[in-house]
Amino acid sequence: MSDTTKPAHQADPANRARLRWRARRGLLENDIILTRFLDAHETELTDEEVDALTRLLDLSDNALMDLVLARSEPEGEVDLPHVRALLQRLRLA
Repeated sequence: MSDTTKPAHQADPANRARLRWRARRGLLENDIILTRFLDAHETELTDEEVDALTRLLDLSDNALMDLVLARSEPEGEVDLPHVRALLQRLRLA
């Protein structure tokens, strides 16, 4: 692996811990949904799914809640196929 290549998410415990920490949200509902999702699926997430989750975590709590509850659909930088696929999984959590 070259110095410019980032290690795979699942191979780096620090990356996994960082993702779980970022999933802690101000809105209790988001926190519960994300925690349950990570409890059930964290060890099987692909790097693409981690990227999708990271993009969703960059949103405000209210925007994320609207997406998870299907009150809105992804727009702009988060309107990507892998983000939509992960969002569908989150909606089932």
